Amino acid sequence: MTKDLVSIITPTYNCAEYITEALLSVQAQTYQKWELIIVDDCSTDNTREILNPFMAKDPRIIYMCNEKNSGAAISRNRALQRARGRWIAFLDSDDLWKPTKLEWQIQFMQENDYHFSYHNYSEIDEESRETGVVVSGPKHIGHQGMLNFCWPGCLTVMYDADYIGLIQIADIKKNNDYAIWLKVSRKATCHLLNESLAQYRRGRSGSISTHSYATLVKWHYRLFREAEGMSCFNASAMTIRNLFFGAIKKLAYVHSI
Repeated sequence: MTKDLVSIITPTYNCAEYITEALLSVQAQTYQKWELIIVDDCSTDNTREILNPFMAKDPRIIYMCNEKNSGAAISRNRALQRARGRWIAFLDSDDLWKPTKLEWQIQFMQENDYHFSYHNYSEIDEESRETGVVVSGPKHIGHQGMLNFCWPGCLTVMYDADYIGLIQIADIKKNNDYAIWLKVSRKATCHLLNESLAQYRRGRSGSISTHSYATLVKWHYRLFREAEGMSCFNASAMTIRNLFFGAIKKLAYVHSI
């Protein structure tokens, strides 16, 4: 494991339209000690062709392709197994980072001796235009708080792999990033860096933000039942609890500017 290296975990599937913008936001970081591990889940578009010129010029970009379409959980597990860095960060292939994201987040964690952190983010639309929405969360999230709700946006999370160790999650099709935070939060409290350092693309066809509440409820139940191994009763209770705290998040931590 390399002490100062950030390993960036990026699963992708048919995001050719957006992946260049995501990759450029990584290359624009003021902190340049990173490796970007892209795991392609058998995309049927021209994702690989778009990435080839970048990989030819930048050896920090690592590309892997699943043997068959396997879902984001398997893709993230493969990337985490491959990661060499002390710091583990996450960026989906349609989201963006602001240039100081890595520098400020690592500094925040080192100065405070934190092992798990997240930060605020703003929302953009399919055309990369700001929507005026900024999302934050609680200052500190322990394991119980993380069970209550998935407060961190995937594109904002970083943890210290030296302290946390290798994380592998169950093969669930959705909410697999939440499954990672639940495992990490058993070992470290998650702390908020109160800066907006990333942009989440909302409303893209197929993204979680476009699905119905009934679908989201089903995915939350499967997370608690299958990934967390809860009984049917407890998984149902935690799903209801998640809906309650989701409403609190919208009221307390989602702001229009």
